Amino acid sequence: MYFRCVQQGQYIVEETITIPRSEYEQLKADLAELKQQYGDLQRLVFGSKSERFIPINNDQLGLFDLESEVVGIEPSAQTISYQKQVKPKGKKHPVRALLPAHLPRTEEVIEPEGLEEGMKKIGEEVTEILEHVPAKLYVRRIVRPKYVKPKQDKIIVGQLPSLPIPKGNAGPGLLAHIQVSKWVDHLPFYRQVQIYKREGIKLAESTINGWFNATCSLLEPLYDRLAEQVQQQDYLQADESPIRVQDSHKQGTTHIGYHWVYHAPGKKLAVFDYQPSRSQKGPHDFLKSFQGHLQTDGYAAYNELGKRPGVTLLACMAHARRYFEKALDNDRQLAEHALEVVQCLYAIERTASDDQISDTDRKLARQEKAQPILKKWKQWLDTQQDKVAPKSTIGKAINYTLGLWPRLVGYTENGHYRIDNNLIENAIRPLALGRKNYLFAGSHPAAQRAAMMYSFFATCKLNEVEPYQWLKTTLEQIPDAKVNDLDRFLPQNWQAP
Repeated sequence: MYFRCVQQGQYIVEETITIPRSEYEQLKADLAELKQQYGDLQRLVFGSKSERFIPINNDQLGLFDLESEVVGIEPSAQTISYQKQVKPKGKKHPVRALLPAHLPRTEEVIEPEGLEEGMKKIGEEVTEILEHVPAKLYVRRIVRPKYVKPKQDKIIVGQLPSLPIPKGNAGPGLLAHIQVSKWVDHLPFYRQVQIYKREGIKLAESTINGWFNATCSLLEPLYDRLAEQVQQQDYLQADESPIRVQDSHKQGTTHIGYHWVYHAPGKKLAVFDYQPSRSQKGPHDFLKSFQGHLQTDGYAAYNELGKRPGVTLLACMAHARRYFEKALDNDRQLAEHALEVVQCLYAIERTASDDQISDTDRKLARQEKAQPILKKWKQWLDTQQDKVAPKSTIGKAINYTLGLWPRLVGYTENGHYRIDNNLIENAIRPLALGRKNYLFAGSHPAAQRAAMMYSFFATCKLNEVEPYQWLKTTLEQIPDAKVNDLDRFLPQNWQAP
C-alpha cells in the first residue's frame, strides 16, 4: 500500500493505492538491482580497478576458526623477545646499483693537466655512465662477383643467402623489430611509419603490412606446431577476449570477433586462436583431440566440453571472488565473510609457493587445510542461498559459486592444478593494451595473423626469452629448415646463439 496525491477540482487530496505483496517485493528487488547497476557504472567510470580486499571486522570468521587452520597458529599466548639493532645516526647516502656486466663498454682516458716527468701512477678513478645510441637503419649490400672460365660460356656466381621474404628488400632484423614494436611494445604500424620518417626513411604503411603478411606466411607452420603441442597437454587454462575487426559486410561499424587463448602452465605454452564469434564452436574445434582437465570461467560455451569422455572442467576461484567483491555494496557482512574465506584459501597457496614444495606435497596441503575450509564454506553458502534475493548481487555471487562448486574445488585433487585462471589473464593483457593503440584489425585474416604473433610473444614471455633475438634468429634460419626440424625454433626450445 502506498499514497499518491491527485487533484480533484480545486483541491489536492491523498489517494490510497493497494498492490499485491508479490508485486511490491518485485518492485523492491528491481529497485535494488537498478541501484546496484548504477553503483557498478559509477565504479567502472570513477572507481579503482583494484580488487584487493582488506577486511574490516577481524572477528567475522570466528565461526570457522579458519586462521588457525591455515597457518597453524595455536590459540595460546606466546612471549617473543628480540634484539633491536640501532642504526648509526647520520645522513643516508643512496647506494647506486652497479651497471650490468654484459653491456659493451667504451673507455675514455682523461689525463690530468700539468703532468710532470717522473710522476708515478698509483691508481685510477673509474666512473661508469649508462648511455644510449638511437637505433639506426642501414643498408646491407650483398655483393656476389661473377666469374667465367676461359673459353667457356658458364658463369659462376655465389649463392644468395635465403631471405625471409624472397626478392624482398627487408632484412630479418628489420622485420623482427617491426613485429616486436607492434605486438610487444604496442606501437601500431602508422606510428612506426612516423618514426622512420623522422630518420629520413619513407615507408608506406601498405609496405609494412605486406611485410607483416609475408612474415606470418613464413611462420605459419611454426604456429601450427605450437598449437599441436598445446593440444597434447593434459591440463589447460582457457579464456577469450574480444577484438574489433573491419568487415566489408558491416558498413559504418566493426565486427566483434574473439581471440580464444589456451595456456599450458606446466610446459609454459600459450596459443591465441581467432574466431569470428564467441560460440562454442571455437573451443570445440581447437580442443577436438584434447584429453585432460580444462580450467575456465563460468561461460556456458565450455559446458559441452565437460560432457566429452576424458575431459574434466575446473573453475576459477578468482572469478567467484570477483562476484563477492562486487557485492560489498549490496550486503557487506555476507560478502566480507566470503572474501575472508577466499583469502584463507589463497594463503594456503601462497605458503606452498613460498616454500617451493612439490606438487605431491601441495596436494597433501590442500587436502589437509583447504578441503575442511571448503566443506564449511559450502554449508554456509547453502544456508545463505535461501535467505537472500536471487537477483541481488550477493544472491548472484552465491548462486554462481554453488553452480560451479564441483569445478571450483577440483583444484585440490592435484597439486599441479592452479586455484585460478590468473596466469592466462596475464597472457591476455598485451592484447588488451594493443587494442587501445591499434583499435581494430583490418580483416578476419589479419586478426588471425595477430593471434599468431601474440602466441609466439606470449610463449617467449612465459619462458623468459628475449622476443627480438628469438624472432630475428628464427627469420634468418627458418627458410632453410625442414618440417621435422621446426620444434627447435619454438620459443620454449630456443637457445640464444
